[in-house]
Amino acid sequence: MTSIPLIGEAVAVAAEPRLAGAKIGVVTFPGTLDDRDAARAVRLAGGTAVSLWHADSELGDVDAVIIPGGFSYGDYLRAGAISRFAPLMSKIIDAANSEAKLPVLGICNGFQILTESHLLPGSMIKNDHLKFICRDQTLRVENANTAWTVDYTDGQEIIVPLKNQDGQYIADEKTLDALEAEGRVVFRYVGFNPNGSRRDIAGISNAAGNVVGLMPHPEHAVETGFGPESLNGEPRDTDGLGFFTSVLTKIVGGDK
Repeated sequence: MTSIPLIGEAVAVAAEPRLAGAKIGVVTFPGTLDDRDAARAVRLAGGTAVSLWHADSELGDVDAVIIPGGFSYGDYLRAGAISRFAPLMSKIIDAANSEAKLPVLGICNGFQILTESHLLPGSMIKNDHLKFICRDQTLRVENANTAWTVDYTDGQEIIVPLKNQDGQYIADEKTLDALEAEGRVVFRYVGFNPNGSRRDIAGISNAAGNVVGLMPHPEHAVETGFGPESLNGEPRDTDGLGFFTSVLTKIVGGDK
C-alpha cells in the first residue's frame, strides 16, 4: 500500500496541516479508469491518497475509501458484479458495517459495486435510452449530513460531469419509499434525468450515512479551469471538491 503518484502539481485548497494526516484509500480494479482522478481530488482537498489494489488482503490504516469509476472487469455479467467478490471488498464491507463506520464513496462503477455488495440497496441497469451519455449534470443536494456531503447545504445545486451507460438506478417501490422517508436520497438530478433513474435519484446513502454512492463524477470538478463551464458567469468547475473536503472534515473531527 503506497501513496499514489500524481502527474503535475496538485496544490491543496485546504492547507490545514491536520488534513494531510487523513489517509483516503483509492481502490483500483482491472478496468478502473478514474482512480488517479479520485486521488488527485483527495490531494487537492488537502488529504493523502493511498493506492489500494483489488486483490489486497488488508485495508491498512486508511481513514476512508473511494471506489472510483471505470469498467471493472469489462462490466461482464453486470457492472460491478465481479468486483464485488474481490478480496479487498470483503474488508471494505466489514469496515463500513463496523462500529467504526468507515466512510466509503462509490462513484459511477463504484456505485454499481456498492449495490452489488449490498452496502447500498437497489441496482443499476442500462440507461433507458440504451446509449452512453457524457454531459455536465446539475444535481441537488438532498442530504448534507453524510460523511461525504457535510461541506454542502441541503437544497444546494451543483454541477459535475456525468458519463455512464449503466446508470439507471432502480429499486422496488418499498425500497424507494424507505430511502425517501429516511433521508437517504443524497442527490437528485435537476432539469434532466440522463438515464431514467427512479425518482430522479442520482445518489443514495446507507442508514448510517458513512456509505454514499452516486453516478456523476465529482472528482472531475475539483480544479479551476478543468471542470464544468461557468453558469450565468458563476464558476462551477470546483463544485465536486466538497465531497473530498467533507470526508476530511469528518475524519479530523471538525464541525460543519
